[in-house]
Parts: sequence; structure tokens; C-alpha cells
Amino acid sequence: MAGADALSNVRNIGIMAHIDAGKTTTTERILFYTGKSHKIGEVHDGNAVMDWMEQEQERGITITSAATTCLWKDFVINIIDTPGHVDFTVEVERSLRVLDGVVAVFCAVGGVEPQSETVWRQADRYKIPRIAFVNKMDRIGASFDRCLTQMRERLGADPVAVMLPVGSEDTFRGVIDLIEYKFLTFDEDSLGMEITEEPIPDELEGESSAAKMILLEKLADFDEGIMEKYLDEQEITPGELRAALRKASLDRQIVPVLCGSAFKNKGVQPLIDAIAWYLPSPVDVPPVEGKDKDGAPLIRKPVRSEQFCGLVFKLQSDPFVGSLAFIRVYAGSFKVGQKMFNPVKRKSEKISKLLKLHANKREEVTELCAGDIGAVVGLKFTTTGDTLCSSGDFIVLEEMIFPEPVIGIAIEPKSKADEAKLAESLDKVMKEDPSFKVSINEDTGQTIISGMGELHLEIIVDRLIREFKVSANIGKPQVAYRETVTSVGLGEGRFETLTTGKEQYGHVEIELRPAEPGSGKSFHSAVDTKTIPAQYIEAIKKGVLDSLDSGPLIGYPVIDVEAHLVGGSYDEERSTEMAFGVAATMACRKAAMDGEPRLLEPLMQLEVITPEEYLGDVINDLNRKRAHVAGVEADNNRQVVKARVALSEMFGYSTDLRSATQGRATFSMQFAQFTEVPAKRAEEIIRKIRGV
Repeated sequence: MAGADALSNVRNIGIMAHIDAGKTTTTERILFYTGKSHKIGEVHDGNAVMDWMEQEQERGITITSAATTCLWKDFVINIIDTPGHVDFTVEVERSLRVLDGVVAVFCAVGGVEPQSETVWRQADRYKIPRIAFVNKMDRIGASFDRCLTQMRERLGADPVAVMLPVGSEDTFRGVIDLIEYKFLTFDEDSLGMEITEEPIPDELEGESSAAKMILLEKLADFDEGIMEKYLDEQEITPGELRAALRKASLDRQIVPVLCGSAFKNKGVQPLIDAIAWYLPSPVDVPPVEGKDKDGAPLIRKPVRSEQFCGLVFKLQSDPFVGSLAFIRVYAGSFKVGQKMFNPVKRKSEKISKLLKLHANKREEVTELCAGDIGAVVGLKFTTTGDTLCSSGDFIVLEEMIFPEPVIGIAIEPKSKADEAKLAESLDKVMKEDPSFKVSINEDTGQTIISGMGELHLEIIVDRLIREFKVSANIGKPQVAYRETVTSVGLGEGRFETLTTGKEQYGHVEIELRPAEPGSGKSFHSAVDTKTIPAQYIEAIKKGVLDSLDSGPLIGYPVIDVEAHLVGGSYDEERSTEMAFGVAATMACRKAAMDGEPRLLEPLMQLEVITPEEYLGDVINDLNRKRAHVAGVEADNNRQVVKARVALSEMFGYSTDLRSATQGRATFSMQFAQFTEVPAKRAEEIIRKIRGV
């Protein structure tokens, strides 16, 4: 890629949706039609290219975000196929952080489902332009119009149809391209490779003409040239329409919507065209922003002449090359053998191999340039979310924020021989997956692994056994509780000791105050340098924040608190950083006990979709689980129940729901917030965990 011209033909895109909307099937068709795959892989046959893990093939779901590169006409398209299940939302988060555009896939039957909303909001947060593909138009209950309505109502989007389905369910036979104003059919014998363009049939002219008028009116709002021609009733060319659509899409004013059936090989090539026409290249997005070593803002433009900088957005252990680091290159270029600098860890890194990726297959390259998504082999210190830049340079890109785990299980090796292997394997998985945590229970000595849901942990345990060949015993799922304070607590810590012939002294007073829900933990110093010199403040901060990792009730992390250093003293001869760190820990523990600590539990946002005849049974069951039912609404002959419920009540819910509805209801659940556990129940939990 020589420069901006080549870069303007690059598309770094993600494909995202609710589970089972057809993301991976759509990606498989894109790879087939662009010549990347020579045969079509199917999710239900377990041979989809992008679902390459054994666990993905068995379950028919996407677990990791797989990356690939394909060519379409003059365009290079880097695609990341992201998971739809809420337990793997971190995979979506880190993919969106490095993408320029997104294809949102919606099921024509299910419409805008809960995880569709979650990923849409994630894309909003990163200000990513997107196009929509309404898939499964051949399924019973499919409705293109309902999907558009739900996009407006549930997502707050402004969707505009650039394509109409011809027929639906078993009569779905093609699409109308409103830009070219043609009827497109896809030849079944050639697996949709051969597309026939025909004039729009008379019986579809009225509907097509009305949809084209809506499209023109919408674009006239964003483009003066279109507005003038539209008012003067002059002909507007397809090229002019596409240019206006592209501009409005890149400005995130509208979302172009296409339709088809990926499984039946209909409507996918127009989708690939739309990716090229309406989604941004690296030169269309704002230059990446970072900070220098003093915290001052820096920008890097997506050109080779800039200093190199890139973001490592994912680590993956590999049996052949060790650790693979997925990287998005934002500026400049780098070659194999060059040294890089990691400004977050303040370490130099040497690159032994560079790879372009195609799911789990790789192609070695000698160089990666601005706009590329690839993988690096040989990094020793870098972790997910770290910036890499040229040696001698310093820029830190915005860090990635990962959700806190809400569920844990105990795990122990079956034999002494498995001990080291288990620890090493857990360390590898933790480096790969920032939403997975490993901790040791201080009271029982058990190793606890924590994640985003039952399926998340089930997959990790499966990988430990199969991929890492570890024999382990697994406990029952446990809720990952948190602790907080409900009033202002004050604690004093004084550390005086004689170690290795040297006296040490540190004395601090810490005040813990309740903070806003969801704010985590923070540290503030309110003392002047005469009371405690500035060089000790960092050690005090570390001591305070480290001590908040284990709360006073049952040792769970303390959240939603502000720690304030309000007093203390030092001794010029005896004071050390270590002494102040220990004193801060002691003071913070006392302050937490003094601040009326309370136990918090994860509260989940639940959505159950059930046939109407089972609605009463579903709601009665939720009431027994302490759920707060927020509302029930009808949707396409089904009832949608929205509720909030404590995670502790939801273990095994899929079995309960299946038996209550004869397997005809589905549910999705995602973390909403931590909330205080009722006093009586909190006492029971504390007694049980303390073993009293």
C-alpha cells in the first residue's frame, strides 16, 4: 500500500449481530464470492471457515472474533466476524475499538434483538458508521418493514432502504436495487454466483417507486445537489445517489439497509458492493488520537510517512508460534526484525514474524502498514490494549475498558502433576481474555476463575481440558459479589518497624466515601507536602487501591468508593515508600470497616421471548426468582418479557424455561449493574462463605 490512494480502497469492517442472526453464514458467503474460499462453509455442518475452534463448530456459535482479508474488485476488505452471545461481549468491544465500519446483521424474523441493541450501543460509543443487512428473508415470519421500524424505535437509528425484498418466506426470489432501479435474481445452480438484472416487474412498480421516492427525499436532506435536481425533477444518476449515501453514512446521519438470505445465496454480492461504497476507509476516519509522556494530546495520520503507531487489541496463544498479538496499524509502517517500543509497559519489543490472517490460517509478510490489521509474533511484555510505537517515540492511544466478571467457579488440579500445567494454562487464557480473571480465595485456598456468564466459563473449562490437556475438578458456579461502603469511614494506619538494621516509618489517615454506582474506585490526596512529601503519595495510592481489591466482609473487591488521603505524618530520617504503602493498606482496611460496608450482587437485564400461552408460567417463575418485571410487549405473535433479576437466582434458568414452555421460549441476559443484597440474604451469604 503506497499511500492514500491505496488506503482509500481499504475497508476495515466488523460483522456484528444478535446470536443466530446469521453473521458467520454471511461472512462465509462474502469469502466465497470474493474468491477467498473455494467452497461455502456452513455453521450447522461445523465447517464454517471463521468458526474454526472445536467449541464453535460443536455449538454452532461464534466465540472468538476471527479476522480475515479478502479482495473485491479494486478493494481490500479486512473483516472481523464477532460473537453474538452476550458472554463474549468483550470480543465485540475490542474489535469495534479498531474497526472503521460495521455491517449489522438482523434476522428478518427476530428483528432487533437484545444483543443487537448492545452491539449497536457499543458501535455508537466508538462513533462507527454502519450499514444493515436484513438476513433470513426466506424464513417463515420474515418482515423487512418490521426490521426498519424496530431499528428506528429501539436503536434510535435512521434506516433507509436501498434495496427491497421481492417476496418473503418461501416466495422470496430476489431483490430490487433502488439505486440502479433493477430487479436482481440469483441463480441457484451456480450458488448465487450468476446474477440476472431485469427491469422491475409491473406488479412491483408501485412499491418500488414509493421506496425510491423515500430514498431521494431522505438524501435531499443531506445533499444540496440531490435537493436541487429532485426539486427540478431532473434525473439523478446512480453515481450521484451513491456519493450522497456515502457522505450521509460516513457522517452517521443514516444507515443504508439491504436485504437477502445469506444461507440461500441471495443478496450477498450487493452487500459486498455496499461495504465498498458506503463504509469508510482508514483515510475517511479522523486521525487517531493519543497522549505523549506528559499527557499532552498527539495525533497520527493514516499515512506511511508518519511515525509508526498501532494498537494490540487481542492476544491469542498458538501451539506453533507461541503468542499471537493482533494489531491495528494506525500510522506509519514496520518490518520484521525491527524494534518497537511499548510506552505503557516502558519496554522495547522485537518482532520475529508478521502475519496476515485468514481465520486460523496465516500468511507471512515482511511489513505491515497504516490501515492494516495483522498479527505480530515475538512480543514478550505487551498485553491487550497496549500501544506499540517506533523506538525513540512515545504515544499512548486511548486504553480499552473491559467489563468486570460476574460469575465464578472453583477449579483445582486432579493431581500434583497438573498443578503447574493448570497455573500456566490459566495464565495464557487470562492474557488472551481480559474479561476472564483468576484469584485465590484467602480463606479456603481455592483457585476461583471468573467470567461473564455460565457459557463463557464452560468454554474456558472445555479449552483447558482439550486444548491445554489439563485434568481438573470443577466446582459449581458462584456469584462474583462486590462490596462497598454506605457511609464515610475513617481509618488510621501507622507503620513503625526495624528491618535489616534500618528503621521505617509511615503514618496516614484515609477517609473512604461512598461514590456513584458504576464509578469503581478512585484516590485523591488532600494533604500538603509539608505533612507528607509528594514522593510518598504514589506508594500510598497503590497501597489504598490494592487493599480495596479485598473488602472487609468476605474479601470481594470494594467498588463505588472514593479514597481520600486526609492526614498523616512522616519522619525525614526513617520514612520510606514501603512503610507508607503498608500504613495506607492498614488505614484503608480500618476505614472500610468504619464505613458500614454492604454486600453487592450482579443484577442482570433479562429478556424472555415466549409464545403467549406460556406467558403466565414464565412470569410466575420470574416472580419466584425475585425478578422485577419491567414490562411485557407483543412482537410478531410472541410475548417479550423484560425484567431485572439477581444473577444468583438465574443459574440453570435455561432448563427451567425449557420445561415451563416445552422448549419454545428463548431468553437472553446481560449484566446491568451491581446492587445491594437485601440485609437478611447478605447475612446468610456472609455466614456461608465464612463457614460460620
